[in-house]
Amino acid sequence: MPIEPRIAVLIPCHNEALSVALVVADFRACLPTARIYVYDNNSTDGTAAVAAAAGAIVRRETLPGKGSVVRRMFADIEADAYVMVDGDNTYDAAGCADMVRLLLDEQLDMVNGRRTEAVNGAAGAYRRGHRTGNVILSGMVRLAFGSRIDDILSGYRVFSRRFVKTFPAHAAGFETETEFTIHALDLLMPVAELPVGYRERASGSVSKLRTYSDGLRILRTIILLIKEERPLPFFTAAGAVLLLIAIVLGTPIVATYFLTGLVPRLPTALLAVGIVVVAALAVACGLILDSVARARRESKRFAYLAIPRWEAGE
Repeated sequence: MPIEPRIAVLIPCHNEALSVALVVADFRACLPTARIYVYDNNSTDGTAAVAAAAGAIVRRETLPGKGSVVRRMFADIEADAYVMVDGDNTYDAAGCADMVRLLLDEQLDMVNGRRTEAVNGAAGAYRRGHRTGNVILSGMVRLAFGSRIDDILSGYRVFSRRFVKTFPAHAAGFETETEFTIHALDLLMPVAELPVGYRERASGSVSKLRTYSDGLRILRTIILLIKEERPLPFFTAAGAVLLLIAIVLGTPIVATYFLTGLVPRLPTALLAVGIVVVAALAVACGLILDSVARARRESKRFAYLAIPRWEAGE
């Protein structure tokens, strides 16, 4: 008998009673052999009861934030392919079978659901602030880690077991999607993207993503991950900025010295010299931390390779 892959659908939820039953039904229809898990994150509107009535396996995570739920889901659930989707019914389930098939057939570690206007069909689904922020943040990630993923903030993805069981899951909130992308790109995992439908939330449902505060948290996460995983370019850039400041401060003083032989602004001169020293130290720190990051990346790679991939067989 052929070995069938174990597929788990993971749905993090917080106050999604209006939509979670539809999400469960849609993904059961698309993936009839999958086990569907709904993780309730301190809902007060009966989300857990609605999900259980719809036939999902309901579990709870009391630590607040989507990242906390993801950490718990990835630790608890055993499967060969993991489909993760938000519980607000904004993502179309129709393409999930294709995403899972692509993951398994091509031995990928992540298939990202890319939200595109061509398959959106709802003008208000993808808010302008979210779209602009996604473009800016995605550009930063592509610049630092490569350009294989376009929609780094998508909440609809399919993962391999290798990915899930080696994912560090440091984030607590919506910045977890950024961690997904950078984890895959940093370890040079095989990944792909497919366009997915994206629609407006149900009437009465409110998005938990706050454009500015969560956007700043995501930006902070990207900067921290660049510092941790790409320390040499990060600290070199910081050193270059400091050196530029020192040149701006010191150029008039040097010019005055060559004209008059005097240093009239000694404090400014000392400040410029101090900034140059700090710039040199920044580059030195980057060189040292780059070696540390390489060693850490090798350890993560070994942990990743220690998990066998799924293969179809008899």
